[in-house]
Amino acid sequence: MRRLRILFLLLLVVGPLLLLAKEAAAPRQVVQLNINGAIGPATGDYVHRGLEKAKDMNATLVVLRMDTPGGLDTSMRQIIKDIIASPVPVATFVAPSGARAASAGTYILYASHVAAMAPGTNLGAATPVRIGGVPDPGGGEKPQKQKDGDKNAKDKKDKPKKAGKPGMDEKALNDAIAYIRGLAQMRGRNVEWAEKAVREAASLPAEEAVKQNVADFIAADVADLLKKVHGRTVTLEGKKVRLQTKGLEIVVIEPDWRNRLLAVIADPNVAYILMLLGVYGLFFELWNPGYVLPGVIGGISLLLALYAFQVLPISYAGLGLILLGIAFMVAEAFMPSFGALGIGGAIAFAVGSIILIDTDVEGYTVAWQLVAIVTVLSASFFIGVVALALKARRRRVVSGREEMIGAVGETLEALRGAGRVRVHSEEWQARSDTPIKRGQKIKVIGMDGLVLIVEPHNSAASDVPVSRGSA
Repeated sequence: MRRLRILFLLLLVVGPLLLLAKEAAAPRQVVQLNINGAIGPATGDYVHRGLEKAKDMNATLVVLRMDTPGGLDTSMRQIIKDIIASPVPVATFVAPSGARAASAGTYILYASHVAAMAPGTNLGAATPVRIGGVPDPGGGEKPQKQKDGDKNAKDKKDKPKKAGKPGMDEKALNDAIAYIRGLAQMRGRNVEWAEKAVREAASLPAEEAVKQNVADFIAADVADLLKKVHGRTVTLEGKKVRLQTKGLEIVVIEPDWRNRLLAVIADPNVAYILMLLGVYGLFFELWNPGYVLPGVIGGISLLLALYAFQVLPISYAGLGLILLGIAFMVAEAFMPSFGALGIGGAIAFAVGSIILIDTDVEGYTVAWQLVAIVTVLSASFFIGVVALALKARRRRVVSGREEMIGAVGETLEALRGAGRVRVHSEEWQARSDTPIKRGQKIKVIGMDGLVLIVEPHNSAASDVPVSRGSA
């Protein structure tokens, strides 16, 4: 027992020392993540997983190389939360030359521990945009012109106006201003310009951004950034950390298959097409049970579309109008509404498609060309179905009891009340109130159970051929 105690104490002392020695011997690395294009759910997932991997690798620094026109507010805030909570410092680098960090990119730049820009880049234009356009910073109240000779004009001017309730756009604007001001204060950057970027959609080139303490420095590439950031002190989890980045290996983490799949299906145009494939696939499967393939494709497409809609800012009113429009167009094929359901369904479908995505962010809207094409094709399909149904309705009945009425045949024996006749190469029992000779043409005028009621047929008065066959 004494030996076991000594061994246990040695493990307690030597174990942590071995781990520290292993950690010190392991080469430190810099992780590079690349953001290109609009910021959305796939981007947020990519950055989150990249920061987690950098933490597991015990990386010295994460470089977020960014070129974006902006993106969704929810994805932007998710990225900023991950940056603030990251135990590894993050340097956002607007690159290459000609790139931009507009809108959501400006917020991410402000939230990063280090902000760098390549020559010829810019940032700003961070005003939140929603359906209906840019919010009115002035609160939406227009000044009224004073009429000449108004004695009470001066009194009205001196009276303070009552503050009205702010609208949704003004609330979103004030929230965005407070958010970016907080980020600027946390990182010690230009607070006044941050508010100006949101309130007035101001923009700055790289050189001016450095002069106005919006960005920290200008770097030609990632290697130059590591040289310039070497020795810089940043605040990480409430502590001052001095960065040692000279000569470190750069590890680029590319999006994996999961990020690529999410990026594809989270595209509003792709999600829109998947939804339509799902609805139409299930519709055709229910219309023709047993085909299997339309149901399988429709089910998979619809589930993927619902997953995409879960992470996209969709309007449920728009989604409801689309489904209502499809239901109306389907009903047009079964109900004699003379086009009212079909036209109404096409209108509801088009309006719902236009307002489906509840944002005006670049890269996250459904293309109007796609909406127009799908609407025209859907309306044309159901109009074609209605036309075929009407054509089939006017066509002569070719089967069943109704088809026998008016059919022409011949007698197999003389009919004096009852006898046998041949109609459509089939022998039938028949009766007639008029005597008919053997081999004479007859016409079916009714049925009594399985007995045909016939009368003599005048072949000259009809172009219906006589049904003949072997006896």
